Amino acid sequence: MSVSIRRRIADYLNLVKFAHTVFALPFAIIGFFLAMQVDGQEFSWRIFFLMLCAMVFARNSAMSFNRYVDRFIDSVNPRTTGRELPSKKLSSSSVLIFVFVNVALFVLTTALINRLTLILSLPALIIIMGYSFLKRYTFLCHYGLGLSLAIAPIGAYISMTGSFNIVPLILSAIVFLWSSGFDILYSLDDEEFDKKYAIHSIPARFGRKRAMIVSAVGHALVLPLLLLFYYYGMMGTKYIIGAAVFTLLLIYQHLIIKPTDISRLNAAFFTSNGVASLLFAIFTVWDILA
Repeated sequence: MSVSIRRRIADYLNLVKFAHTVFALPFAIIGFFLAMQVDGQEFSWRIFFLMLCAMVFARNSAMSFNRYVDRFIDSVNPRTTGRELPSKKLSSSSVLIFVFVNVALFVLTTALINRLTLILSLPALIIIMGYSFLKRYTFLCHYGLGLSLAIAPIGAYISMTGSFNIVPLILSAIVFLWSSGFDILYSLDDEEFDKKYAIHSIPARFGRKRAMIVSAVGHALVLPLLLLFYYYGMMGTKYIIGAAVFTLLLIYQHLIIKPTDISRLNAAFFTSNGVASLLFAIFTVWDILA
């Protein structure tokens, strides 16, 4: 493979922040295996592979569309000028083509899974791609991201069962509160920029201290949901360990970020949340399969 091709692949992987797949994918995997415990489904390599592909295509669609929509904002924000579109590493037309290709592949993949996943593919796309416009209109945009990521576990469950259930919905609620909470923290870094350019966010609207309180309240509400998931999901000791580690890492990120010092924001955003989701998934799936 030539250097130019490798560089282009790297540019597209960076465009969609492929490493950040670690946030939603572990919960999708939990949702998939949850169908075996709650609904008595048998493991299927075919459905598992298609579910993973659908996750990747959906995320690629949403992230690349977000970068396309935000290309002008990113070009004036010092934090984002190095991104692929502002830096001219990729052209707007090539990114738009990438969006359409991934949307088509996502819909095709859902059609190969079952009828319900195909039917839900359109509203799912509206949610995950519509998020890109929310910060232009409402400070509640963080919850749009939370809803986008919350689709993952229930979508994976439906891929196995073709039906809804309260248990994966509880898991989706956990993802919703967790991810919207850490997105509020992540947006602390853009508070002044958002105010200057009339971009809506909770930090820009209410200030850093209140934004951190809102994030903390959302994360605190995760705890009773973890307990509900334990009860309705028929979980055991291994899940309890995973949930405890997940909770401690949520607390940790709030301890290392202060209204007067957000220098460790990246550690809280990626390291803490990435490790939290991976460990929670490992212990939960282990519990299901044990």
